[in-house]
Amino acid sequence: MAHWHGISRRKPTGGRLKRPNRYRGKRRTEIASEKQFATIGEPVRKVYRKRSCHQTVRILSEDIVNVNDPKKGVTKQAKMITVVESPADVNYVRRNILTKGAVVETDAGKVRLTSRPGKDGVINGVLIDE
Repeated sequence: MAHWHGISRRKPTGGRLKRPNRYRGKRRTEIASEKQFATIGEPVRKVYRKRSCHQTVRILSEDIVNVNDPKKGVTKQAKMITVVESPADVNYVRRNILTKGAVVETDAGKVRLTSRPGKDGVINGVLIDE
């Protein structure tokens, strides 16, 4: 469901604002897009249209992550297994939702995600030392 980011029709005291809210409706630019969480699974992407003919790509599900090994200076792809921890929300671990900063178990080891799957359209991460 979309979320509206417009001006309130009430003052902080609870009183009504008379102008311009009486005649001003909701604008399309004030309505945010719906929540789409990136999860681990078969690769699915969604393209969103933005203003000024711009586009953004969101990952809805993905099973591959680009892993950077800072010690060797090598970047390779690895298959994701599960989410181990997530700083955004504790329940995201149970639901396997990918966010920036989440720690993911892969076949190459534990990886901390450095990209934002909902914004960047790609999943990058850094290998963590144990």
